[in-house]
Amino acid sequence: MPIVQIHLLEGRTPERKAELIAAVTEACCRTLGSRPEAVRIILEEMKRENFGKGGKPFDL
Repeated sequence: MPIVQIHLLEGRTPERKAELIAAVTEACCRTLGSRPEAVRIILEEMKRENFGKGGKPFDL
């Protein structure tokens, strides 16, 4: 049973997240031979203020 955890910044629509879940599930099935019902996708959204890049907060 593949479990995929994805961290992303908040702000995407439920429709976009559903598309991501479908695409990642399909990739797991294609490459690992998994059944769709066995694939688990965990989306963890974080506030922009809690993410940094290049030594600075991302949203600055």
